[in-house]
Amino acid sequence: MKNNNVSFGRLVLVFVLVGIIPAILFLTSCSTTSIQIESTDLMKGMTPVVTDGKETDSIFIERNMDFSLDLLKGSLKDDKNTLLSPLSVMLALSMTANGAENNTLSQMEEVLGQDLTIQVLNEYLHTYTNNLPSKDKSKLSIANSIWFRDDEDRLHVEDEFLQTNADYYGASAYKSAFDEQTLTDINHWVKNKTDGLIEKIIDQIDEDTVMYLINAMVFDGEWKNIYREEQLSTGIFTASDSKEQNASYMTSEENIFLSDGSSTGFIKPYVDEDYSFFAILPNENTTVEKYLNGLDSQSLLNMFDNKEDTLVTATTPKFKFEYELKMNDLLKSLGMTDAFDPKVADLSKLGRSSRGNLFIGDVIHKTFISVDEKGTKAGAVTKVEVKDESYVETKTVKLDRPFIFGILDNRTDLPLFIGVLNKLD
Repeated sequence: MKNNNVSFGRLVLVFVLVGIIPAILFLTSCSTTSIQIESTDLMKGMTPVVTDGKETDSIFIERNMDFSLDLLKGSLKDDKNTLLSPLSVMLALSMTANGAENNTLSQMEEVLGQDLTIQVLNEYLHTYTNNLPSKDKSKLSIANSIWFRDDEDRLHVEDEFLQTNADYYGASAYKSAFDEQTLTDINHWVKNKTDGLIEKIIDQIDEDTVMYLINAMVFDGEWKNIYREEQLSTGIFTASDSKEQNASYMTSEENIFLSDGSSTGFIKPYVDEDYSFFAILPNENTTVEKYLNGLDSQSLLNMFDNKEDTLVTATTPKFKFEYELKMNDLLKSLGMTDAFDPKVADLSKLGRSSRGNLFIGDVIHKTFISVDEKGTKAGAVTKVEVKDESYVETKTVKLDRPFIFGILDNRTDLPLFIGVLNKLD
């Protein structure tokens, strides 16, 4: 360990993912003007190295699904709703892992990709994110930035760390005084990169904050078939605590049915069919929690792979909710312990501080989901704070009790979002 275990301020990494559907909102709210960043762009002197990356394959897909289910199972608590973006969390932690060494790095690699090294993960994520489709009515864009406090006596950041994140994540880097202008610059960057959907990510910059790493992702789309007025109805949703709630339902005929013997579900595509909404309803004799506990990544991938092309009468409640999770304990339970320990964390490849050892303070994940007759709005924010010291027989699926849902990348069957609706708020 290069640095003394001395208490110091914080180095903060923030990841922002915003998703919004339908595209009708894109036409009215996604037009943003160009912005002027006053901070010094460090990447002006650093050219990203063009790399072919590593093609998405069954290994990456299985590891990603493992990670998705680990997060979902670990976040499910009591009778509360849950929503995560596994891609958001993986990107944020992988960028951070590029600054880790020794046992700290090994634990992060094990949690993120099991037997995959961070270099292999960089190559996979580079190819995967750069090949995610983006079209007029199903738009997906990703941007990354790193912001430094301009104080060379206090903080030294390794050039190799910057270069790696530029190469594989296209990250811009800005050197700034971390004053009111920096606050304005960062929030303007976030607003611009999220097409105005998130106005700001920070309210103030604390004296002990020396770095922000920010990833912004925007998803804009609409249902392939928007619900008509005659497809809307009212009814009762039975929550996980057995309480009955009034619900506004949407019913449509879909063409993809899911079943694994213990659950049924369906897939509903968005425009261009690059992405879809999916829902999985456990059988009446079990709960979502019990069902998830018996589910592994291969079983879920098999269900998607063996989806049945048949008519499904699918009924979905309109719903929306916000969710927040402090992920420290969850990540520790998965085996990533050293990174949170100021005495043993090794983030020396990221850089070093004159005031003590760098370690992760908090990992906070915030999400939002709204599903209605026009489409879906989905967003997530992951903040990693580093401190120093979804004649033919008709199937029927009615989501009138707790169920699993998400937004699917159809090419790989990987969930960009995945969650559980236990109750209607």
